[in-house]
Amino acid sequence: MSREARDIILEPVVTEKSTRQRETKNVVAFVVARNANKIEIRKAVEKLFDVSVTSVRTITVPGKRKRLGRYEGMRSGWKKAIVTLKEGETIEFFEHA
Repeated sequence: MSREARDIILEPVVTEKSTRQRETKNVVAFVVARNANKIEIRKAVEKLFDVSVTSVRTITVPGKRKRLGRYEGMRSGWKKAIVTLKEGETIEFFEHA
């Protein structure tokens, strides 16, 4: 079953930590489909951004309990992929103004 690259890579993770890692370690983080495996993630990143990927690490982030007054609920969990790019290659999400 082959899926489109846009169905696997959902959005970039833009936090202070991920920005620092992108600048220093050439590592980019993405929110990915929960049922995507490392091979599919690697191929999708290489196809979408035209870069070479050296490694892919994944983590399933569990949902958090949240309350509003006496009502309690759960946020849904998500899957994060940490992708290491080949030396000298980068992915720019925001153009420098």
